Amino acid sequence: MMEYLTLNNGIKMPMAGIGVFLMSPAEAEASVESALKSGVRLIDTANGYMNESGTGRGIKKSGVPREEIFLVTKLWPTVYEKETAVDESLARLGTDYIDLLFLHQPTDNWREGYKQIEKAYKEGKVKAIGLSNFPEDLLKEAVDTMEIKPQVVQVEAHPYFPQTELKKILAETGMGLMAWYPLGHGDKTLTGQPVFAELGAKYHKSPAQIILRWHIQSGNVVIPGSKNPDHIRDNFDIFDFALTEEEMAEIAKVDKGVRYYNGTPEMLQQYAKMELGPDL
Repeated sequence: MMEYLTLNNGIKMPMAGIGVFLMSPAEAEASVESALKSGVRLIDTANGYMNESGTGRGIKKSGVPREEIFLVTKLWPTVYEKETAVDESLARLGTDYIDLLFLHQPTDNWREGYKQIEKAYKEGKVKAIGLSNFPEDLLKEAVDTMEIKPQVVQVEAHPYFPQTELKKILAETGMGLMAWYPLGHGDKTLTGQPVFAELGAKYHKSPAQIILRWHIQSGNVVIPGSKNPDHIRDNFDIFDFALTEEEMAEIAKVDKGVRYYNGTPEMLQQYAKMELGPDL
């Protein structure tokens, strides 16, 4: 049985889904169709991935009713100030609303972008809004100064970097955390930590499934990407067991305070100018 996170505006969000980062439109289409047919109901894409159209086709081909799907996308910085940006995403996705819309990167024009997603929220085109990859100071600024508080933050999170400080801010505002790189960017040293093998043996699960279960019990929404239908199914076979408090405490010892991705001001300047290619 899927577990749900209730956002600070009352919307319920599935705690596990599939992400289509680095997939071609055709791969996104096939993965989304396969995931939805196997019971997944949370899909995470972005106009910056240039596969929203493929994602939309996958949704349509799955035959799953749109209202059963929690659809997440993001606006890329070069369209933050474009008044038609949200409508263009809706058209590519083949839908008339988005369940959760993020600003993708904290470039200098993010405040203008935030006003755009607030407007879409008020118009009913978007059910929830959030910030992706934002540092804690800008997140606090959004909470303190924006009319509509963000509902979700999307950041890198895994047992090596559990976002302990950020979690304190989120707890004060009722914001949810959506984790990317939930399995540590394919790093075998993380999945190879002995605690995950030991717990896997106990629960008859893989180390990856133990880590994903840890996320769920930590309150994190996870979006592991996969093109393999078997892996997609395995990634969701995590709701038939629960780790004990002692086991969660053992996993907490894996924390190294180390992330895989470190955004720099130079990278943000590049993102601000990075025009998107065709989304076919």
